[in-house]
Amino acid sequence: MIFVTVGTHEQPFNRLVEYMDKWAGNCDEEVVIQTGFSTYEPKNCKWSKLYPYPQMLEFVKEARIVITHGGPSSFIMPLQEKKIPIVVPRQKKYDEHVNDHQVEFARAVAERQKNILVIEDVEELGDLLTNYDRKIAEMSSELSSNNAAFNEKLSDLVDKMFARK
Repeated sequence: MIFVTVGTHEQPFNRLVEYMDKWAGNCDEEVVIQTGFSTYEPKNCKWSKLYPYPQMLEFVKEARIVITHGGPSSFIMPLQEKKIPIVVPRQKKYDEHVNDHQVEFARAVAERQKNILVIEDVEELGDLLTNYDRKIAEMSSELSSNNAAFNEKLSDLVDKMFARK
């Protein structure tokens, strides 16, 4: 199963919803889409504008592939389930958001963490879906935290400060 979530932003994300619906019409794998405020209504997928959080989490756990918009909490959820998400950031030029912060953020996370796959042109999504398992084979879904590294360094510093000589 492939699970797609576009979040709850009030601007439609028809570009992704329509592409995935058409793709689902040509494959055997079930596609479930949370469409948010998109105006396109899928014909080949199970879908709902919104799903309750527990249902979203269940879809993420069951899914072979999770596709999200560029909102951090949407792509962190699959990472928490040890899955590499495909992130399709909303773009201003398609009136999907007020600016391109999702594009910039997704690119930065992909470059720094190397644990998400970013697709800006939905026409490239089909190839990635077909080759997904090969693409993620060398990737890690581990979440790294600057907080943990900071806490460890602080703890070492405090230990040294109070160490007896």
